[in-house]
Amino acid sequence: MVRSTWIAIGSGGPRQSGTAGGFDDRPGQWTLGNTKKAQPQKGVEKPLGRYLGCSEERDPGEVGTSCIKREKGAMSTFALLSLPSSCRSVLARNSGTLPHLYRRARTRTPNLLANTNIRQQKLAYPLKCQKSIHHSAIRAISTTIQNPETMNSTTSSQVLTPYTPPTTGVISILPSSWVPYAELARLNSQTGTHYLFFPCLFSTLLAAPLAVPMASPLSVLGTSLLFFSGALIMRGAGCSINDLWDRNLDPHVTRTRHRPIARGALTPFKALAFTGAQLLTGLGILLQFPTSCLFYGIPSLLFVATYPLAKRVTHYPQFVLGITFSWGAIMGFPALGVDMMQNSAALAAGFFLYTSNIAWTVLYDMIYAHMDIKDDAKAGIKSIALRHDLQTKQILSGLAVTQVGLLAAAGVTAGAGPTFFVGGCGGAAITLAVMIKKVNLKDVKNCWWWFVNGCLLTGGVISTGLGLDYIMRYTAWEQRLSEEKQAV
Repeated sequence: MVRSTWIAIGSGGPRQSGTAGGFDDRPGQWTLGNTKKAQPQKGVEKPLGRYLGCSEERDPGEVGTSCIKREKGAMSTFALLSLPSSCRSVLARNSGTLPHLYRRARTRTPNLLANTNIRQQKLAYPLKCQKSIHHSAIRAISTTIQNPETMNSTTSSQVLTPYTPPTTGVISILPSSWVPYAELARLNSQTGTHYLFFPCLFSTLLAAPLAVPMASPLSVLGTSLLFFSGALIMRGAGCSINDLWDRNLDPHVTRTRHRPIARGALTPFKALAFTGAQLLTGLGILLQFPTSCLFYGIPSLLFVATYPLAKRVTHYPQFVLGITFSWGAIMGFPALGVDMMQNSAALAAGFFLYTSNIAWTVLYDMIYAHMDIKDDAKAGIKSIALRHDLQTKQILSGLAVTQVGLLAAAGVTAGAGPTFFVGGCGGAAITLAVMIKKVNLKDVKNCWWWFVNGCLLTGGVISTGLGLDYIMRYTAWEQRLSEEKQAV
């Protein structure tokens, strides 16, 4: 017989009896009781219950054995043994049967333990241990302990695939000791770099005609290349910071459990040191721009460092990500010597472009969030996709209209020509409409395809519209200068 072994920590919505890790939202606090009838606990605050449970499935004759029938969160034996040693020892001191759990788990005995009340007050545990218990328990992956006599029987537990080093791309040719750092910086996928770079490119192309004298194509190209290198480095730093914050969550999400810190390939200290090196490199790139860029660029680090916390406290972390990723929509103006405080047209254009990119960020990250929507629900991670799952396409449509409208407003204030409005704004409207119509939010691979290619399609048409408009305006400006010289 196959039995799922759980340790219930926390309270709230009960898990349906006989399921392996499914949760619902009905309120309630449940404790140890007879398998025939679960008993609600009395006199204990809901968030503080901590109980150790036994197997859900039972052999005939075990009906009288007590076990937990309902609980908010369940912690597997695997997750318990994965706790820091200091936390396991604290649990052991508060439960006489925990050593029994370890002994029975090692021998793979089906019936693990009887009812045990570990400790009901959270403050009884050290702060470090509280955090480990919280992340390991509420977000634990259930494991299955099998009877040796029925090892070949079919089980409902999920088979987790082991980590395999990359065999394609840049990372595959790196020394093995470098691979975890390259994975931490997400060198195997540059979609995030593109999303961070496009706002910088937009602002550069929009600001170029406003510079006095008008910025040359060579200057625009050099500035764009610097922005791309900065986007590459800072996106890697942002991913490293995100993984440091999420190191206790990532092991329990299917898509992220093989990340370097989550799988133990890098310690948090090494990851932190690598993040510091990335930030210093980013600062070195920022120093290549005019000095005024420092005053515009450095404040963005606050949002880079705190974005991962947003998904713990709000269902709209995508807006915080938008504030962070769209910062480049401002940077192109000071990079080309345009003083936004003295140029009202530049200030208005920068504002509209920045808010347009925020809407775009929320749009594409809402699609991205649908890839992890099931794991996020179990892990307690908040997102706009979870909050508005049934209205996603309506919200995406509203965001697309907002993005294109604000983009057009930026063009009007910057004095852009018809090429931009037809090519950039019109092209963006078409690509966004096609993406929203065709994306299958229930298909992870389809969401990923549109997340990657939607970036290139929409960002590409906007850049093309801005670029063509800049070339036409620059050509007209040069021609006008030539005529003025001939007149003199």
